[in-house]
Amino acid sequence: MRAAVLMLSVLAAPAMAQGPEYELALGWDSKYVSEGRDNLGRGGIGWAVLAASFGNLTPYAVVGRADSEAFTEWNFGLEYALELMPDLDAHVGIQQVETYADERLSETELFAELAWHRIDWLIPSVAYTYSFETSGYFVELSLHSNWHIGEQFTLSPYITQGLDYQYVTEAHNGRNHLQFGLEAEYMLSDSLAVSGHISRSIAGHDIELEMGDEARDETFAGIHLHWSF
Repeated sequence: MRAAVLMLSVLAAPAMAQGPEYELALGWDSKYVSEGRDNLGRGGIGWAVLAASFGNLTPYAVVGRADSEAFTEWNFGLEYALELMPDLDAHVGIQQVETYADERLSETELFAELAWHRIDWLIPSVAYTYSFETSGYFVELSLHSNWHIGEQFTLSPYITQGLDYQYVTEAHNGRNHLQFGLEAEYMLSDSLAVSGHISRSIAGHDIELEMGDEARDETFAGIHLHWSF
């Protein structure tokens, strides 16, 4: 799975970098929820991100470490920003995921994202992830709405529908989970920002088939600090 802490999201339309630019991010989430599932038995997870942009090309490294159990995840990836139209942002990339827990897991993924920024208060996007290990893919259809409360503070309610096609399970193709929440970002300076979110994930049919009576909805939150230089 792609670590959400990377924050290559539709909160704002990214400008194409003209020279080397770097970003360092540190954060914590109360749960590690991806594809509508809590990946940890208990507790939250801390994140660290280092990314470097050279024009449209961005290599990055992400590490996450659980705070209440033995779990570490590394993500190493390369992302390319496509210049399609002034209001249409597209990204494609590849990443390697290495997980160290009760057993070691290794996974290679291709991903692509598309977001339309014509109207800032209604931004539709679609994200696609393909796994070589499962030969399956996962799709997320999202709507974000950016509300600028002054020059430094932005509130962004969002809703996402996740669709699983043998990416997580083989038992069912289709509705995996519905997630909604509120994201917030405050610019402390031109290069330093703090962001947070509170989110609710509703289990869909795919999760219910996989987990049976143990299927559950998830509520979680997080806070992150971003430094660009």
